[in-house]
Amino acid sequence: MGTISYAVAPTAALALVLFVAPPVFIAIDAISPADSPISRAIGNLSFISPAMGQPGTLTKKQSDALSTYNDAVKNFESILGQRRAQINSNQRLPNLPGQALYLARNNMLSAYKDLTDALPSKIGGPNKYEIPPAYFNASTEPLLAEYRNLFDLMQAPPVSAQKSDTPFEDVVDLGTAIARAKGLDAANAEAAGRISLGLFFAETNGNQNIGNARSNKYKGSFQTGPSEDQNGRKKWAAIKASIAAHDSALSLRDDREEARAGYLDHRFNHWTSVRDALMNAHADIFPQVPAIVKKLPNPIDQMKLFELIQIIPAPTKSALRSGSLVNYRISDPTIMGYLRNNSIFTFGQADRARTSATFREILDAMWLFNPKFEQALARFDEIKARKKD
Repeated sequence: MGTISYAVAPTAALALVLFVAPPVFIAIDAISPADSPISRAIGNLSFISPAMGQPGTLTKKQSDALSTYNDAVKNFESILGQRRAQINSNQRLPNLPGQALYLARNNMLSAYKDLTDALPSKIGGPNKYEIPPAYFNASTEPLLAEYRNLFDLMQAPPVSAQKSDTPFEDVVDLGTAIARAKGLDAANAEAAGRISLGLFFAETNGNQNIGNARSNKYKGSFQTGPSEDQNGRKKWAAIKASIAAHDSALSLRDDREEARAGYLDHRFNHWTSVRDALMNAHADIFPQVPAIVKKLPNPIDQMKLFELIQIIPAPTKSALRSGSLVNYRISDPTIMGYLRNNSIFTFGQADRARTSATFREILDAMWLFNPKFEQALARFDEIKARKKD
């Protein structure tokens, strides 16, 4: 999971940043804090190898890095345990209850990267979250599992939310239809649909109608703000006739969903949320999909680029116009800050010290998104196979 600091980010981005409006009460089956998943997991974690446990074998820099990492792990454990206890006992949660969890997770990953920079021998094996081993000790996987579990609870959709029984197909169908209306042929429109599904996973891990535990502004299946949603609705109205000409069945479905949503916040109807988010940020870029596919043949890179349109829209559009997309360099401190607030060049002193990066380096640094986009590709292949049957 990846998150974003909305205090400075220009628009909503990535999943892991999910909303809960204060005050919040969450009722679930009671589990005593001592028997919580995190408590059971902590006893199995070991952060100091026998060699590292011998002070004489470490330099001061290495020893300080080890101490900082151990403190970061303990702090992450503590905050996870605190939030779990609050939820299990139905306590009132603080405003933005996910913020402290997010910062503690980042501190742990950062501290481990600093440790492995000081002690490269501590770079371990792979982990189930596909985080580069230099940034993550696989023995702390239970902590990230609990982190995700807590966000799932805190970001639960409101009771009024209108779900879809076909959430993934809806995203693909809308992305494809919008691309056709923008003039793309069938093959390139299919690519736009695939990219759209990647954005759904990037924003919410493929969960529909969710809130946001780190922001009181961004909501729904694509994590949009009120102004973005309104802008998308206006753009959809302008293109609706063209949509109907290409796909009358989809247009009729849209009429039904619009009527169903009524006066509900359209971000909590999955269909209208996806539709308006795609129209707001991505529809105007869809005509460039053929050129993007040529420049970035890897489907995951294509998804990453469109996610960057969410995070740093103006520089990404400039890079697309430059004629040398992957070599286009970002050096503005504010833009670098936006990237860091979205878990790109965030972890460890060396990454945070970067003052510039090319788009190729940015795409490579978006490793927290890789599992999300891989899930999206798998879902897309399933949808495509069903349509052929």
